Amino acid sequence: MSAQNALRRRLGERPWLTIAWVAVLAFFFAQVEIQIEGGAGWAAALPTWRIEQHWLLDIFWGGRAMTGYHAWVFSFMVLMFHFPMAFLQTWSWRLQARALACLMQFWVMEDFLWFVLNPDFGLARFDPQNVPWQKHWWWCAPTDYWTFSAVAVVLFWHSFKADSPARQGPVTPLPSK
Repeated sequence: MSAQNALRRRLGERPWLTIAWVAVLAFFFAQVEIQIEGGAGWAAALPTWRIEQHWLLDIFWGGRAMTGYHAWVFSFMVLMFHFPMAFLQTWSWRLQARALACLMQFWVMEDFLWFVLNPDFGLARFDPQNVPWQKHWWWCAPTDYWTFSAVAVVLFWHSFKADSPARQGPVTPLPSK
C-alpha cells in the first residue's frame, strides 16, 4: 500500500481540512507581506527590479508590474505547494489539480487578507481608487479573484471526485536512483 493510500485511508477525503489549511497559510503569509511591504502594495517601496510595461504582463499578470520580489515569491510558493508530492515521491493528475487549485485559492485569500489586515488599508479602502496596481475589477473585487476562484473550484472538485479505478489513473511514484 502506498504512503498516499495509507494516509488517505487514515484521514479519509476531507476537502474542508485542505481548504482550512490553505486559509491558515494565506493568513500567515498576508501578515508576512504586511510586515515587508507596509502600506506600499505591490512592492512599490521595495528595493527590487520592476518591469512596468510589457504586453505579456497584460496577458499573464493582469496588467500589473512584474517585480523581482513577486517573481521570487510566486516561484517559491509554486514549489511549496508541490512539496508534498516531492516529499512523498508521488505524482498524479489529481494531486497536480489539487496543488494548482490550492495555490490559486491561496493567492486570492492572501491578497484579500493583505488588504483587510493591513492597518494602512482595511476593507474600506479595498476598491479600484485605492488599489491602482489591481487594474481590472468586476463588481467588488479584482477580476483575478473571480477567475482564479472559478478555476480553483473546478480543479479542487475534480481532485476529490470519486471515479472508477480504470479512469482514475495510477499514482505515479517518482523514479528512484
